[in-house]
Amino acid sequence: MGRQVNPIFKDILVVIKGAGDLASGVAYRLKRAGFPLVMTELATPLMVRRTVCYGDAVYEGEITVEGITARRVDSKAEARRLAPSEILPILVAPEPAVAANFKPQVLVDAIMAKTNTGTSIGDAPLVVALGPGFSAGRDCHAVIETNRGHWLGRVIDKGQPQPDTKTPGSMKGRTGDRVLRAPAKGRVAAVASIGDRIKEGQLIATVAGHEVRAPFDGVLRGLIHPRVKVSPGFKIGDLDPRGEVRHCYTISDKSLAVGGGVLEAILASDLVRQSSR
Repeated sequence: MGRQVNPIFKDILVVIKGAGDLASGVAYRLKRAGFPLVMTELATPLMVRRTVCYGDAVYEGEITVEGITARRVDSKAEARRLAPSEILPILVAPEPAVAANFKPQVLVDAIMAKTNTGTSIGDAPLVVALGPGFSAGRDCHAVIETNRGHWLGRVIDKGQPQPDTKTPGSMKGRTGDRVLRAPAKGRVAAVASIGDRIKEGQLIATVAGHEVRAPFDGVLRGLIHPRVKVSPGFKIGDLDPRGEVRHCYTISDKSLAVGGGVLEAILASDLVRQSSR
């Protein structure tokens, strides 16, 4: 499924800041469309749904999600070399300015910090941001709505998206209780694995000796990497009540909708019209 760059888009380098769940939906859409692409990520990413995050390449070296293989790279030169290839380069770049230093034609802020951590509308000819914390026309050229509901995936070219609801989307009536949180400070020691079918009360992990047990029957859809230091209340896992194991290994409808919004923003821009002449 992975493909090399589309000749029409060969001069439109896209850099995505962040390589978590939603960022990976964006990368999937753009890579499939044939854009040269680089993703940047922290040295210890906080992602929970690691089996569908291209950023897991930071830990594993490589990961393949829905036919696209991401590979950790340790230099800007290597990232640039792989950008138009079938491989998706993931550059460990903790400094926010590194992404803009690529001088991309498109910069996508997909960090999902719920606040602007340093992206500027002048970082690229087209700057697109995901979700709360950004205002289109001030911080970026376009914002993509990330809240579930009628407006999910919409491109906003003026103003702000909906505020963060702080409540996970409902799955079979389960909302906040499907998010597993750290009971103490420390690192997560997994007992179960992503993709496992879990029974109510089953031990999933421990944090500094404190147990994390399942609040209901479901499938473990995500669990944070054991290298990440967590604090009490930190999101460490995701229990899916729908019971579909394959959902653990495929990009979500929400991520694909957001990715479609980013693709629309790029295709509707002057960059594409100019490159196709």
